[in-house]
Amino acid sequence: MSRIVYVNGSFVPEAEAVVSVFDRGFLMADAVYEVTSVLDGKLIDFAGHCVRLARSLGELEMKNPHSEAEWLQIHRDLVDQNGLVDGMIYLQVTRGNPGDRDFVYPGPEVMPTVVLFTQSKPGLADNPAAKVGWKVISIPDLRWDRRDIKTVQLLYPSMGKMAAKKAGVDDSWFVQDGVVTEGTSNNAYIVKGSKIITRPLSNDILHGITRVAVLRLAAEAQMEIEERAFSVDEAQRADEAFITSASAFVMPVVEIDGTAVGTGKPGQVVARLREIYLDEMRRAAV
Repeated sequence: MSRIVYVNGSFVPEAEAVVSVFDRGFLMADAVYEVTSVLDGKLIDFAGHCVRLARSLGELEMKNPHSEAEWLQIHRDLVDQNGLVDGMIYLQVTRGNPGDRDFVYPGPEVMPTVVLFTQSKPGLADNPAAKVGWKVISIPDLRWDRRDIKTVQLLYPSMGKMAAKKAGVDDSWFVQDGVVTEGTSNNAYIVKGSKIITRPLSNDILHGITRVAVLRLAAEAQMEIEERAFSVDEAQRADEAFITSASAFVMPVVEIDGTAVGTGKPGQVVARLREIYLDEMRRAAV
């Protein structure tokens, strides 16, 4: 069965989904996006994604085409029309089609382009990788300096994913000025004793929605949290390491640049965080 996708107010078969060649998302990467996970047919941490979407749009001086209630209805309709049980909904908003290519932003009369589609991932929460952990390599962080805006400018993260694939590992961690910023599509953490260490929010990293929830749940579980930068060397000497993202949830990292982290196997702290995160997200899903 062909997927049903949403394009500018209409639900259409994917083969009929069309966006103009003059759209600024296509020509300039002038667009932002969000990915919301779906478990058991329900949306995970949906309100947080709406807040970040509004922030990204505001930072780029783009208007938000929908209210949170309208976004929720579109997402629910996509879940229903595609019979989505486990998977993700990708949302993208561009500055629209001004009718020709120009570096200057178009005026407010040009409406944003809105596209959403589903990706079915059966058993998303039961990813076997969570039992064995990820291996990562470190690479220089060559991205622009506004990583807090969730734009579609993903060429360098894509190159980082390919570097990891060529190295036979799962992901790359970006390094700038001697310290880890984040993964290619995730936030990075280490664990020393019972302390969770991760970078504070800034323009240097994406303000992860899963990050917010995991740190809140960790604090509620009486875990100590320290928000500061850490080096690759410190990460290699940590007891545990992990990443968080909307699709991987909480994923252990067991090797960095060929050096085992801790025992080289997923540890108890990360396993507990993944458990309490998934339990809470399922409970609060909409």
